[in-house]
Amino acid sequence: MLEKDRQTLRGLALQAAEIAALPVQKKTIALWRDNNDLKPVSRPPVYMDQLPWHEIDRAPEMQLCCEDPFLRRVEQDFRRLLFRWKHFPCDMIVRPFYDLEKSVTGLNYGIHVLEDTLATDAGNDVISHAYIDQLQTSEAVQALQADLIETDAALDERRRAQLEEIFGDVLPVRLAGVSIHSGVWDRIAQMRSVTNALEDLIEDPELIVETVNKFVWLTQRTVDQCEALGLLDPMLSYIHCTGAFTEALPVETGLDRPATAKDCWSFGMAQMFSTVSPKMHEEYEIELVRPLYQRFGLMYYGCCEPLHHKISIVRKLDNVRKISVSPWADIDVAAENIGGDYVFSSKINPAFLAVDFSRDAIVDQVEHVLEATRRNGTPAELILKDVSTVQYDITRLERWHDLVMSLVGKEDCP
Repeated sequence: MLEKDRQTLRGLALQAAEIAALPVQKKTIALWRDNNDLKPVSRPPVYMDQLPWHEIDRAPEMQLCCEDPFLRRVEQDFRRLLFRWKHFPCDMIVRPFYDLEKSVTGLNYGIHVLEDTLATDAGNDVISHAYIDQLQTSEAVQALQADLIETDAALDERRRAQLEEIFGDVLPVRLAGVSIHSGVWDRIAQMRSVTNALEDLIEDPELIVETVNKFVWLTQRTVDQCEALGLLDPMLSYIHCTGAFTEALPVETGLDRPATAKDCWSFGMAQMFSTVSPKMHEEYEIELVRPLYQRFGLMYYGCCEPLHHKISIVRKLDNVRKISVSPWADIDVAAENIGGDYVFSSKINPAFLAVDFSRDAIVDQVEHVLEATRRNGTPAELILKDVSTVQYDITRLERWHDLVMSLVGKEDCP
């Protein structure tokens, strides 16, 4: 190992450790925990995720120095964390350890995508996909098999020991596991295509039922393997781009055994059901996927699909704690229907940063959410995600942070 690599990582770890030790960390964790436990005592928490790192990484302070490929990835983790903390921290959490992701192969939920892609920016991982239909028949659906998930414990231990030797005295290293994406319709869309699957709901509902059941089975087998391998992680700080802290799961008091799904969050959605009726949504999503969803301790439900008029069917899942309220949802109807029973996870429109910085539009949406949720006694969180571009003007992210944090009334920005 080059001494330069060692000194680079140690310096970055020292900065992270200093931030993790700040009193604001405990205060922010309490903010997320109270909100997730449906007893908010102050303001809605705010978070920014799924950012255009291909643009941010051009900043001078983001330039990587390490030569070793593995250490270079760790360096990037630190630099991104420190950049966020400096420029747009919102209510991010910096914990007093470094999460080293366990090496995992085969976590594909049984799907293998064939597609054509089109990119407008070679550095951006947000691209257009044209999926090739692989599930036109019952035989094709039944032929799908669960992938074998494998880990390399020896490699993980070598890497953990290497990082512990470099900076473990100031920032311990934790082997971090995985969270489960339970949204089977996202994966069906990648192997059948949205158009074909939606047409099947009308023309071949039996094939749809068979397909959903198969994808639920594939995900269940994924969960089985993750439980057996000790991969499920109840200590992750975030679930689907939001804070995961809660007293409703046993991680608050610690676990003396490998985690099961009941100890963890998961997230599910049916984004392609935006134009599907509540009755059909319930029949082909809620009821069919219920055995998978209810295997987990808590669920975050929804993503980009508008769910304001479907809260009654989401209520049929008894472990949902957060519901996504997308930019295409009716804010007032969503708040009234959610009431105080779930966290109103408001997705602030990322388009307001993509072409220009649309200050008035941001203010209008945020103030509308704050007013509607206060009126209905609804716990809320404000989430900016799916930011595919800011046209290489990363100051827009800082401006969004400062504006939204001022609107929610944060007094002690780090």
